[in-house]
Amino acid sequence: MFTARPAVRRRALAAPGTAVALALVLAACGSSGGSSSMPGMDHGATASTSPTSKDSPSKGQMPGMDHMAGGNGLASAKDGYRLTSRNASLVAGKRTPYRFTVTGPDAKPVTAFAVDQTKRMHFYAIRSDLTGFQHLHPTMAADGTWTADLSELTPGSWRMFASFTPAGGAGKGTAFVLSRGVTVPGSGRQAPVPAAATTARVDGYTVTVQGRPMAGMSHPLTVSVTKAGRPVTSLQPYLDTYAHLTAFHEGDTAYAHLHPTTHVDGDHGGPKLAFDARLPAAGSWRLFLQFRTGGKLHTAALTLEVG
Repeated sequence: MFTARPAVRRRALAAPGTAVALALVLAACGSSGGSSSMPGMDHGATASTSPTSKDSPSKGQMPGMDHMAGGNGLASAKDGYRLTSRNASLVAGKRTPYRFTVTGPDAKPVTAFAVDQTKRMHFYAIRSDLTGFQHLHPTMAADGTWTADLSELTPGSWRMFASFTPAGGAGKGTAFVLSRGVTVPGSGRQAPVPAAATTARVDGYTVTVQGRPMAGMSHPLTVSVTKAGRPVTSLQPYLDTYAHLTAFHEGDTAYAHLHPTTHVDGDHGGPKLAFDARLPAAGSWRLFLQFRTGGKLHTAALTLEVG
């Protein structure tokens, strides 16, 4: 049977002047426009803590970027908005739909959502050991029911995150990230978080990360992309940016979105990409960097130590 995750490890940040160690491991991310693929990682693109209710919140604009969402995403409800779903468990080993609804302060399903980074809803699935990452853009029915078509899930504990901004009502213009836990029955092992490193190769690309984020503070983070020793300057726009970066905290899977600050100008992205890193807690964070080249979407997983 799936065993509970050990308590989160806390590691001190490297001394000043030393680059933060990051481990970059290629994952996969499928999309309608093509993808690099690896078991347990996926991205689907379709049109679009502090516990308060067992699951436990969020807020926040820059052109072409997610609004800043406060909190860690571990709440299922905040400011009258609630993420509801009948799916308390999902089947392992096959594609399966996850259906959910966002209700507002009036307890009615919300059906009007603002477009954020070209989508009305960003949906994430992450296993408790920070593997199996999926980033999807679900579809909504007329009654406000959303459907996220998940790829195969491995047995264990998972958390489903919905990132959205209401287009009306009391929460108009406010970014929310709400989540719920899901169990996938069966035998499964916890995978250790990969060791840290400053660079890694992804589909022939070498990614180098520089920065020293501190918990609860805004710090710049720079990602450089090269191939065969040459700077890459042909990154293509993806969700109104040249790279989408999402982070999850080891131990509790708390969520954070690292906001891109690089200006988008056609298929000319790179070699350097700038991000505003605001991670709410110290410890190990698993970052998932998604970028597109030649119509192909790549996903790299990064381990970041935050002091």
